[in-house]
Amino acid sequence: MKKTIATFAIGMALTGSALAQAKIQVGCTATSDCASAMVAVDEGIFRKHGLEVEMTPIGINSNIPAAILSNSIQIGGPTSTVFLQAVDGGLDLVGIAGASVMNPVSNGNITAFVRNGITIKEPKDFVGKKVGAPGLNAFLHVLFVKWLVEKGVDPRSVNFVEVTFPTMSDIIKSGGVDAVLTAEPFVTRMTNAGLGSVGARYAVELARTDPIIFYATSREWADKNAAAIKKFRDAIAEAAEIVNNDREKASASISKFTKQPIELVKMTPPNRSEPVLKPEQLGWWIEVMSSQKMLQSKLEPNKLVLK
Repeated sequence: MKKTIATFAIGMALTGSALAQAKIQVGCTATSDCASAMVAVDEGIFRKHGLEVEMTPIGINSNIPAAILSNSIQIGGPTSTVFLQAVDGGLDLVGIAGASVMNPVSNGNITAFVRNGITIKEPKDFVGKKVGAPGLNAFLHVLFVKWLVEKGVDPRSVNFVEVTFPTMSDIIKSGGVDAVLTAEPFVTRMTNAGLGSVGARYAVELARTDPIIFYATSREWADKNAAAIKKFRDAIAEAAEIVNNDREKASASISKFTKQPIELVKMTPPNRSEPVLKPEQLGWWIEVMSSQKMLQSKLEPNKLVLK
């Protein structure tokens, strides 16, 4: 009997340890880019694959690397630019799965929105203008600078300032900036309010299919949790199918996590979910960011994505 009890106790201890290891906090900002993780939680997909996962809202994307390193979250959804800058700065992070990628639909949702009284007919019209970006050197800003360069406009001739998404309507209305780099549903909301119009759909013209956001963790955590990462990847792949093909379920999960009204969420399709992350997908971002003097070291894509 004692031997049986001892065996049972050891088994319970091992099970408890395994469950403790499998409890994962996933941190993302209030966008649709991490919809696959949201759906995997709400539809019980993580649990089906043997994981206990909770979603943690992060206010600013650039805070995600620090949250990972402090173990406040184990997995985060940084933008490609935030991830690469963090690694360039010395943080030992690694990508483990894909979240969202640029595609014709999501690219069409990205615009430079211009206030009333300002006329933008071509890229050079942005010269001398004050343009608000939701994070300098962040995703939308880096893309816009790349677009300006391709159109023969010196980005230094544009005055960039930081403007958060929630305050864009007010600052456009007050004339505090001439334009903002934004995306849906903010474009439609500002248009319907009569605050201005779309000056450029620069992401459409760039026509890229590179990662927007992907799931990342510390290399130390990845090394210690190989089994959990395998389960995480399998769950994300299953949930991505729902994100891309079931608008109702995807919208419900996005609304729940982002705290946005379901009607507003349904106005815009979620960004395309691509669960597989390949090292070569980071090559373009590294090239663009290096050309913009955003990276100090030579990053090797093969070392940035877990095999």
